[in-house]
Amino acid sequence: MPSKNHYRVVILGSGPAGLTAAVYASRAELAPLVVEGGGGDDATDVPGGQLMLTTDVDNYPGFPEGILGPELMERMRRQAARFGTEFTDGELKKIVLQERPFRLTLASAQITADTVIVATGARARWLGLPEELEFRTKIGGVSACATCDGFFYKQKHVLVVGGGDTAMEEATFLTKFAEKVTIVHRRQELRASKIMAERARANQKIHFIWDTVVEDILDVNKGEVTAAKLRNVKTNEATEKPVSAVFVAIGHIPNSKIFQGQLDMDSEGYLNTHDLVKTKIPGVFACGDVQDRVFRQAITASGTGCAAAMLAERFLETESHTGQ
Repeated sequence: MPSKNHYRVVILGSGPAGLTAAVYASRAELAPLVVEGGGGDDATDVPGGQLMLTTDVDNYPGFPEGILGPELMERMRRQAARFGTEFTDGELKKIVLQERPFRLTLASAQITADTVIVATGARARWLGLPEELEFRTKIGGVSACATCDGFFYKQKHVLVVGGGDTAMEEATFLTKFAEKVTIVHRRQELRASKIMAERARANQKIHFIWDTVVEDILDVNKGEVTAAKLRNVKTNEATEKPVSAVFVAIGHIPNSKIFQGQLDMDSEGYLNTHDLVKTKIPGVFACGDVQDRVFRQAITASGTGCAAAMLAERFLETESHTGQ
């Protein structure tokens, strides 16, 4: 349970954005509280965000040999705790942002805050296959981030699932490393924008399989991805496609449902911000993947987490000088 009823800064979420915000806020002696669950029903199940479900992280600066996702998040957490950050794993049940101080109802307590930093993140849409989580978290070979993991598949044949802009971007990026990239799409036509679709079609390394879904990924028993089991939705024909990795590019879901009606968001649920991390409500900031429609990287999340904490500090200083 939280140790106090009121905090100057409450940070919702404990991924790279939230923990970076905690480091900066605690170093500014604001004694922040980090709610590790974050966004209620929409929040990532694992405290620490998506990197807790990632094996090797090779593109976070400062780790030339790479680092495991969970280890990186644990180091960030220890760093924030070192400067006085308080943590609670209580799920956020309700938040009221229309009046000050802001009111938050957690599973274990009710608290108030002068400022709130929303860092609840987003989660990738996955295929929901039985062994998918095993590959994602323990073995590797199934990913939702070509930028993060494409480097590991030099001269390999990889599969990309999806038909939108994200899938085309992922596939095109993967051709920098992979020998062959096959896009599997459940329809005959792509949903991607014309320019992205044409770019993918023009790339000689990219091939398409239409009207097809992925039914299974092989082979957990061998400790690596060896093939994808495909099924044509029109003919019901099943085939196995030998591949070394499967990249799922069917979209992300921002963890923002609990803020509906209080914070502005786009049609997909990403929070709208101005001046990088400010929401429409003074004293409420949003950072990381919950407001990042484009990059969705740990390093960009950390950058906006830093900005949110610094702006929260300035906001509180301004209030104290004006006597509010």
